[in-house]
Amino acid sequence: MRAAVLHTHGQPPSHAEHPDPVAGEGFSVVRVTAAPIVPLDLLCASGTSYFGPPALPYVPGVQGVGVVEESATVAPGTRVFFATSAGMAAGDGSLAERAAVPDGDLIVLDAPVRDAAVAAIGLSGVAGWMMLTWRARLQVGERVLVLGGGGAVGQVAIGAARVLGASRVVAVVRSDASRERALAAGADEAVALSTDVDELTARLGEPTYDVVIDSVFGVAATAASRALAAGGRLVNLGGSSSDEAVFSSAVLRSKSASILGYTNNALTEDQRRDALTAVLQHAATGEITVAYETATLADVESAWKRQTTGNTPGRLVLTIP
Repeated sequence: MRAAVLHTHGQPPSHAEHPDPVAGEGFSVVRVTAAPIVPLDLLCASGTSYFGPPALPYVPGVQGVGVVEESATVAPGTRVFFATSAGMAAGDGSLAERAAVPDGDLIVLDAPVRDAAVAAIGLSGVAGWMMLTWRARLQVGERVLVLGGGGAVGQVAIGAARVLGASRVVAVVRSDASRERALAAGADEAVALSTDVDELTARLGEPTYDVVIDSVFGVAATAASRALAAGGRLVNLGGSSSDEAVFSSAVLRSKSASILGYTNNALTEDQRRDALTAVLQHAATGEITVAYETATLADVESAWKRQTTGNTPGRLVLTIP
């Protein structure tokens, strides 16, 4: 089969021939139709992740969309979303014509959403939805602040907050392009990020946010903690800006505020399936969107480089005929 094959850590994969996957016990074979290039793919392929450098050569790709070809648990011809551990454990991923997928990582798709759009939303959609519902326990009428509002998780969180009844949704963004994506996703306002915590705190205004969704951390999280309302909850998914933030004990105590961590890895298979299903139902009506651009599998090298530099109008999805 044709695949994106990584031969050197830190370099883009190349479009090349690669052995076809085999449907062993507990695994299904999926004919891939669309697969995103996500930050975790770039991290694992760099050889510098906390999982350790993956054995080479291998096919990156931790998620994708396709049609089941061989399976003991799902009927052939079924359209599915799937996740893989490529780069985190031995084995190949989704950036190929076919992929071997653990049976438990298949999610049957019913929503009338294009494969490329499903791939763009993917596990970012799961995270955006579950951070609001499961961790923050968002209530109707509450106010939401989304840090990193132009990213995939941020865009989903903005749309999901609207769907779940938030009274106001504000995004913090890095650039004009991020601002456009956040506003298109449904944000009432987009605030420019600043590296000065006092300046950003002033931009956020009075402490009015009941929930903060954070994939940035660092200065942005510090400022957001100051802007929390009484009983506010800040849910952190990642640290694209910094791995550390500074929180005032007095501020947190005076508001009875909560700082909560989140990872998709803590979800059960049922939680992940139900969250993605819910997000895609709203994506089908246009209430939840993620900006994306497509490229072909044959163009993986240039697409990978663009995703690495951030030179894209959104998530980059490889389509596979």
